[in-house]
Amino acid sequence: MSAPNAFLSAFFAIPKGSSTGRAHGRRYIVSRTEFSVGKSQKLVARALDGSDYISLNLYLTKLGSLLRPCEMPAEKVTEFVLDFAPDT
Repeated sequence: MSAPNAFLSAFFAIPKGSSTGRAHGRRYIVSRTEFSVGKSQKLVARALDGSDYISLNLYLTKLGSLLRPCEMPAEKVTEFVLDFAPDT
């Protein structure tokens, strides 16, 4: 699945490294890691209450961006990224 522009903007607003924030009324710890000089991205998020888990890979290619959720629907990871608000 290609990643829409709104998703990409929200994704890159998530700080690299580990951070905390909120999505869908829950607090999460999130880890965003960059590989291959930014061409590959990995995001893992865990709800602090243990009720949810998010995992995805994002590949930036010459043909566009490719979103690859890890064993979950693309809608779930997309909705999470669009709703996530990092703590300031």
